[in-house]
Amino acid sequence: MIIKGQKINDRYQIIRTIGEGGMANVYLAHDTILDRNVAVKILRGDLAGDEKFVRRFQREAISASSLSHPNIVEMYDVGEDDGRYFIVMEYIEGITLKSLIKRRGSLTLSEVLDIMIQLTSGLSCAHDSYIIHRDIKPQNVLILDDGRVKITDFGIAMAMNNNELTQTNSVMGSVHYLPPEQANGNKATIKSDIYSLGILMYELLVGKLPFKGDNAVEIAIKHMREEIPSVCEINPEIPQSVENIILKACAKNPKNRYENVREMQEDLRTCLDPSRHNEKRTSYQFPEFDEENSKKMSRSKKNKELSTDNTEVKKDKKMNKVLIIISSIAAFIVMAMIFLILIYPKIANSNKVIVPDVTGYTEEKAISTLEKAGLQIADSNTEKYDDKIDKGSIISTTPKSGRTVAKNTKITLIISKGSENMEIEDYTNKDFDIVKEALEELGILVSETYTDYNKDDGITDNIILSQDLKTGETFAKGDTIKFTVARVVVTYPDFVNEAYTKDQVQTFCDENKLVCTITEKTNDAVTAGTVYYQSQTTGKKVVSGASLTVYVAKATEKITVPDVKGKTLSAATSALESLGFVVSGTVNYEYSAAISSGYVISTSPSIGSQQTKGSTISLTVSKGVEPVVSD
Repeated sequence: MIIKGQKINDRYQIIRTIGEGGMANVYLAHDTILDRNVAVKILRGDLAGDEKFVRRFQREAISASSLSHPNIVEMYDVGEDDGRYFIVMEYIEGITLKSLIKRRGSLTLSEVLDIMIQLTSGLSCAHDSYIIHRDIKPQNVLILDDGRVKITDFGIAMAMNNNELTQTNSVMGSVHYLPPEQANGNKATIKSDIYSLGILMYELLVGKLPFKGDNAVEIAIKHMREEIPSVCEINPEIPQSVENIILKACAKNPKNRYENVREMQEDLRTCLDPSRHNEKRTSYQFPEFDEENSKKMSRSKKNKELSTDNTEVKKDKKMNKVLIIISSIAAFIVMAMIFLILIYPKIANSNKVIVPDVTGYTEEKAISTLEKAGLQIADSNTEKYDDKIDKGSIISTTPKSGRTVAKNTKITLIISKGSENMEIEDYTNKDFDIVKEALEELGILVSETYTDYNKDDGITDNIILSQDLKTGETFAKGDTIKFTVARVVVTYPDFVNEAYTKDQVQTFCDENKLVCTITEKTNDAVTAGTVYYQSQTTGKKVVSGASLTVYVAKATEKITVPDVKGKTLSAATSALESLGFVVSGTVNYEYSAAISSGYVISTSPSIGSQQTKGSTISLTVSKGVEPVVSD
C-alpha cells in the first residue's frame, strides 16, 4: 500500500493519488532531487508478479523515454523499488479525453479536428522512432486547460500482450478501439494505431462508440465484420470529407487505410477546404472482408430472407423448423469466427517460436532458455559496453525478443562488457563550465565548491583550482568528481557620488562580466550624462553574472520659439503646435500701426527664446490702427 509521504526509490515522495486503473495506480509525487512535481505510475500487483511482462514493460518504457514531442507525455525514469515496478512521467494538470466525452458527449467539429491534428502530430513522432503505441484510446489521452493534447502510457501499452482478451479491467476498454488484424491475432503495425485513431475520432464526433457488446470477443467480431456506422447519417451537418477520414482510417483491410499518420493529418488539415465541399463517400481499392467469411455471411442473409417469406405462407410448425435451422447456421458462423480469432492463429503458428526475453541473464542461462524454446545459438556472439547490464550478462538478442521466428532459428547474443571506464585527466587551470559540460555528457556527476578572490589577486575567474580524484584513476558513468573553483568577487563603487558616465559604467560591467541595464531619464537636477541612481549598494561584493541597473541623467530638450510675427492667428498656432508647444486659448489684442488687424504682433515667452517641449505660448494679435478721437 502506498501512503502519503512515502518515498519511491528514495527519491519520489508521494503527495496523493491522482488515478487508479486496471493495470496501474498513478500518484502525484515530488522529485526531491530535481525539485519538481512528477506523476509516478506503479504497476498493479498481479502484473508486477509476471516476470515476462515486467521485462517487456521495462524495455518498452526505456524505449519510449527517448520520445520528445509537445503532444507526448515525457517519461523521465523507470525502475523497481521493493518489488514495485514504476515509471516516472511529466505531471500534467488536465483531464482524460474519456472524461471530457463523458462530461460533454460529442464535441464540436473544430474541437475534434484540433484534437486529432495534435494526436497525429504526436504519433508521427513515435512512428518515426519505430514505436507503435498499440493502445490508442481516449483514456490514454490527456487534455490541458489551454487545449493542448498529450498522449500517455506508451511504455505500458507497448508492453501489453494485445492478443489476450481476458483481462476485463484493461482490455474491455481497449477492445473498443482494437483493429481487426489484432483481434485476429496478427502483429500490430503503425496502421493499427491509425485504425484506433479513426475509432477515437468517431467517438469524439458522435459522443459514443461505434461497436458495443457484452464481452470482448463479441466486440472484436464486430470490428472484424461490421461496417462502421455513418457519422453523416447521425449528424447531417458533418461534411462527407470529414466522414471519409474515419472511413479510410477504420478500413477493415489495412491496405485501404492511410499509409502513415502524416497522410491522415494532411487530410484533417484540408477536409474543410471549399474544394472538398462536394466530396463523395470514400470507396475502397482492396476487398474489405475475407472472401470465405463473406460467403458465409451472404448465405446467412439469404436464409433469413427465406424465413421471412415462409412466415407468410407456411404454418407455425414449419416456420419453427426453419428458424431452428437458421439459428443453427448462425451459431455455426459465430463458432467459426471464434475459432478463427482464438484457436486458428495458435495452430497456424505451431511451427513458430517467440524469441524469449533473456535480458540480464547470464550467458549460460540465456542459452538454456533459448534452446528450451526451440531455438539455436549462433556460432559467434557480440560484445558491447553497457552501464546498466552487468559484465557477462545479456543486453539483447538478434532477432530481438518478442519477435516470432521459425523453430531452430539461430539467435545471436549481445553480451555486456560492463561499464566503459574512463581515465581521470588533470583538469586544474581549465574553465570549470567547459569541463563540467563535457563530463556530464559522459554521464559523470560533477559537484563544486568555490574559493573567493579579489580581482587584484590575479586569479582567473571560474578556473579549477583542485580536484578530488587523481590523474590516471579510472571512473565510470554515475561516478562523482568534486572540484574547487576560483570565484572572483567584485565590489560595487559609488557610481552616483563619483559621477560615473554611461560609458564608464558599461566599461566597468564588461570588465567584471556583470549584466548591466542603463536607462537614460530626464533629470535637470544633476549634470546631464552622469549616474543619479544605482540598484546595488555601494561596497556590495558580487560575482560575475550579477545584475546592475543604473539611471543616467538626460537634459530636458529645449526648443526655440519660432518667429510667427506677422502671421495670421491660425498660421501662428499651427506653426507653434507642430514644434510641440501648446498655444494658450486666451489671445491678447492690441492696437498696432505696424501690424495689420488679425495678425500676430508678439509671443510670450518671446520669439527666439529656448523653451521646453510642451510649454504654453501666449499670442498677442493686432486690432489695427488705433482710432483718433476728435474733440
